[in-house]
Amino acid sequence: MDSQKEALQRIISTLANKNDEIQNFIDTLNQTLKGVQENSSNILAELDEEFDSLYSILDEVKESMINSIKLEQARKSQELQSQLSQCNNALENSEELLEFATRSLDIKEAEEFSKAARQIKDRVTMASAFRLSLKPKVSDNMTHLMVDFSQERQMLQTLKFLPVPKAPEIDPIECLVADNAVTVAWRMPEEDNKIDHFILEYRKTNFDGLPRVKDERCWEIIDNIKGTEYTLSGLKFDSKYMNFRVRACNKAVAGEYSDPVTLETKALNFSLDNSSSHLNLRVEDTCVEWDPTGGKGQENKIKGKENKGSGTPSPKRTSVGSRPPAVRGSRDRFTGESYTVLGDTAIESGQHYWEVKAQKDCKSYSVGVAYKTLGKFDQLGKTNTSWCIHVNNWLQNTFAAKHNNKVKALDVTVPERIGVFCDFDGGQLSFYDANSKQLLYSFKTKFTQPVLPGFMVWCGGLSLSTGMQVPSAVRTLQKNENGMTGSASSLNIVTQ
Repeated sequence: MDSQKEALQRIISTLANKNDEIQNFIDTLNQTLKGVQENSSNILAELDEEFDSLYSILDEVKESMINSIKLEQARKSQELQSQLSQCNNALENSEELLEFATRSLDIKEAEEFSKAARQIKDRVTMASAFRLSLKPKVSDNMTHLMVDFSQERQMLQTLKFLPVPKAPEIDPIECLVADNAVTVAWRMPEEDNKIDHFILEYRKTNFDGLPRVKDERCWEIIDNIKGTEYTLSGLKFDSKYMNFRVRACNKAVAGEYSDPVTLETKALNFSLDNSSSHLNLRVEDTCVEWDPTGGKGQENKIKGKENKGSGTPSPKRTSVGSRPPAVRGSRDRFTGESYTVLGDTAIESGQHYWEVKAQKDCKSYSVGVAYKTLGKFDQLGKTNTSWCIHVNNWLQNTFAAKHNNKVKALDVTVPERIGVFCDFDGGQLSFYDANSKQLLYSFKTKFTQPVLPGFMVWCGGLSLSTGMQVPSAVRTLQKNENGMTGSASSLNIVTQ
């Protein structure tokens, strides 16, 4: 009966997964159908705009050519009209002179005839008819303004849709996820020398496999990529996976998207647990600051107001800020001089990494891990349930590793940022200079319970960076380590 139930449960799980897969495909088809309709409308509108632009250009060219013909006609007409006017004036003067000369032949007196002859000779010499060119200044030929659009017509007849670049192919083997960076590599299915650039799109997701249409984040776009690979750096890996797709573009059009590829981007993400913090700490998701107005003094002040006029102590307790009230005596909060706050996510297996940065004026702080059983009065490193490195800038400067109330002074400079590496299965807790990746100290132990990131701060503040992969440099250093160094052996212990 039990085996049949288990088999049925597996069948139910398989069917549910298949139904979810089919539903996702249906959503994809509906989205694609909607895209076809929208894109077709957009393309038709663009086609109308292109042809309207062609018509407009043709109209402009036609108008310009008509104006050129009219200007040439006006120029030639003006030249011919001017020449015609000159010829008419010359002919009129010549006819008058001819008539005068003809009349002069009838003059009888010699002296008067000689005078008339001299006048005729002078007038003929000065007559415009003899200086006038009898060749037209311009011809009636207008062939230089004729057109032949046969080639243009052929070109117009060859108008067709632009060749669209084919979809690139992302090569998962060549893609690299390391050091909170993702390198995506792709290739074209065939050579295309008209490609101008590529567009890469990505988004974060918690679903493996094909990207889902619904309940997904928007695609982020990186445009104008000239090569066939691109590296996204400085990412926070706050999701299990990332989807990637790429498309090729020529000077005018973008091609189809490549088949999407899903890459794993798993990393430890946690926030500071406000409910586990000391009342003198002001806690946000990834920041903690010392708050001298909290704690006992604030409690008494509030409690005095609550109990004013009443002999019965009030069971209520109000904390600073938006922190939910804590019950006195509860182990959910640290008290006394244990100015501690824990992370809200337990580490039960695997290798993890996070970084911490202290404020410049921070007087004292500790960074490490602890079991959930860490006592409410316990300070990090002073019991066998916590491991840490401690920085003290009050009165004297000290930098030390602490565990089970044993202290190992560290002869290194306190870095600006501290990287914490926790290998739960390997039983190792190491601290690094987050910038140079110099090893500061390593604990070697055997974790018997899940551990929580732990932080102590007094007179200052800490900021936390999570969603980080184990850096490649740290992995290399871990591989090169042959057990713990002798200097660390004094603090190595197996806790139960």
